[in-house]
Amino acid sequence: MFYQFLADLNFLVGFILFLCYSYQIFYTIVPFSIKPRRHKMPIKINNIAILIAARNEEAVIGNLLDSINSQDYPSEHLRTIVIADNCTDNTASLSRERGATVFERFNQEKVGKGYALDFVIDKLRESGEWEQIDGVIVLDADNLLTPNYVTEMNKTFSDGYEAFTSYRNSKNYGDNWISAGYGLWYIRESKFLHYARMLLRSSCAISGTGFLVSRSLLDRFNGWKFYLLTEDIEFSIFSVINGVKIGCCINAELYDEQPVTFRQSYKQRLRWSKGFFQVWKKHGKELVKGIFKHRKFAFFDMTMNIMPAFILTVVLLFTSITSLLFGIFGWGDPSPVVESLLGYIGFTYSVMFLMGLVTLVSEWNKIHTTAGRKIGFLFLFPIFMYTYIPISVIALFKPVKWEQIHHTRAKSIDDVIKKK
Repeated sequence: MFYQFLADLNFLVGFILFLCYSYQIFYTIVPFSIKPRRHKMPIKINNIAILIAARNEEAVIGNLLDSINSQDYPSEHLRTIVIADNCTDNTASLSRERGATVFERFNQEKVGKGYALDFVIDKLRESGEWEQIDGVIVLDADNLLTPNYVTEMNKTFSDGYEAFTSYRNSKNYGDNWISAGYGLWYIRESKFLHYARMLLRSSCAISGTGFLVSRSLLDRFNGWKFYLLTEDIEFSIFSVINGVKIGCCINAELYDEQPVTFRQSYKQRLRWSKGFFQVWKKHGKELVKGIFKHRKFAFFDMTMNIMPAFILTVVLLFTSITSLLFGIFGWGDPSPVVESLLGYIGFTYSVMFLMGLVTLVSEWNKIHTTAGRKIGFLFLFPIFMYTYIPISVIALFKPVKWEQIHHTRAKSIDDVIKKK
């Protein structure tokens, strides 16, 4: 009786999970069924500043700056600013050699991209240069841009979006199953989450790197006051709560470097998981309230993004592990619970595999590795996603601080795109 109750509870949890996230299956259809709107406003050549927060990134930042210097956007309307944040290497001097304006920042207490971005905005205000900027593109030092990146971002900016993200690809997709897991997720997120939301006229979210924010919005927000471990999600949730619709520029493509060891990946995703909890603690009540008060789908969508999957999965794991322990000690037959858990794993593996398959087929030519690696790593994509579960559980109890993920893939944009 007890084990059957747990098995029924597992089924109920799995069913609720499916109900909560089934709308994302619909998202997968959207890019194939809804035509993008033409640019409704005349394209204005905006003054754009690219902000790069970099800490000891001399190995990779030169390639990013080269890709910025090769943009087809009018150079007199484009400025590159590097925040050399607590650097002890040649990041600052190398950036100056490639034409970037460099602000050096040294603060061992307030650590992270959020503090660096707010620091440089204050510096630009003090110098009077801030008023000459229409919008800022935020990048990481390991990024690479296709030559038309800024031009495409400017088109979406001219359409009136005050904040929007871009298409995030991977410059080392084919290294191993970990880098491929990241890469496939980011491509799927760009095409079948962010872009789908924009086509449906809902709000997207910014994701780590490769996004533009207007000066006017940053002025209303009093600068970049987002300092949690996931400052991108914090900004996204704050924007939705305050009625700002975030867009997506699907034609602006950037590449970034993904971790290749599980240790690196663990540290990074532990920070993300902790950051999600921080955001939920700070804004979760307002998000849930907004679902009913404002009746906008973006409130529900962002709520689903940051919490329920974790809570429900932990409940399912708890019931299953408890029943297995009881079975080990001879307290009944846990097979109904085991069967329900295996059924859940099989179902979720199939769903994640299909999501990955649709992404892989749709974006095949944009994934720069061999066909064999593309197909082989697809089967490991659900396994990569499963590893979020123990990491998220650990993040509940473990204190987490910002730690740098070291980047070493010194590739040019041509190296990435031409490599098969």
